[in-house]
Amino acid sequence: MKKIIIAVDGLSGCGKSTTAKAVASALGYAYIDTGAMYRAVTLYFTEHYVNPTNPKAILQALQNINITFHFNSQTSKNETFLNGINIEEEIRKMYISEKVSEVSAIAEVRKSLVAFQQKLGKKGGIVMDGRDIGTTVFPNAELKVFVTADMTIRAQRRQEELLEKGEMIPLDEVVKNLSSRDYLDSNRAESPLRRADDAIDIDTSYLTIEEQVEIVLRYATTKMIEKTIKEQPLI
Repeated sequence: MKKIIIAVDGLSGCGKSTTAKAVASALGYAYIDTGAMYRAVTLYFTEHYVNPTNPKAILQALQNINITFHFNSQTSKNETFLNGINIEEEIRKMYISEKVSEVSAIAEVRKSLVAFQQKLGKKGGIVMDGRDIGTTVFPNAELKVFVTADMTIRAQRRQEELLEKGEMIPLDEVVKNLSSRDYLDSNRAESPLRRADDAIDIDTSYLTIEEQVEIVLRYATTKMIEKTIKEQPLI
């Protein structure tokens, strides 16, 4: 069957990244975590004291940033590298979560990363998750999914993730961080978080990851069949 582009957008803590990874694995597609890209830029800006209000400093910094993904055969997971250094654990920490929405809102940053993301997914056969994939990065993606979940459930999930990495963050602090990110992501001038008009809604509040993956795969199969039939040469 013909390969398609699957865009998975949504709020933090909804399980979109875990679902997107599993869908990509099931289909044999490439998986791109765009959130990790913005976190990588945030880490670089933090470590190099880049002023987020200085356009010249931002553009210079972006020229020095090289983000790559490498598959770890021991963990069976993709890991994020910044200029050749594995930063997967560091970019998931709370101090990066507190800054990433501000950095993501910078027009120069978004334009640079969107162009990179479009290049990665140009040939299809890709699952990409983020906040503007179905609206800005791939507005013509064959399948667009928008993921939501109850705030308390989202916060509990994120708290568990942080605890697994050794960070003990109070639930109310996690809720505050998620609420702030939701507002900033939805109200930024450049590529705000919003649902694409033709996206499929999935509320993951009471769904297992397996159920989420099954739903997306069902829609993906339909879209792949439709594309195969549409592009079949006339005899």
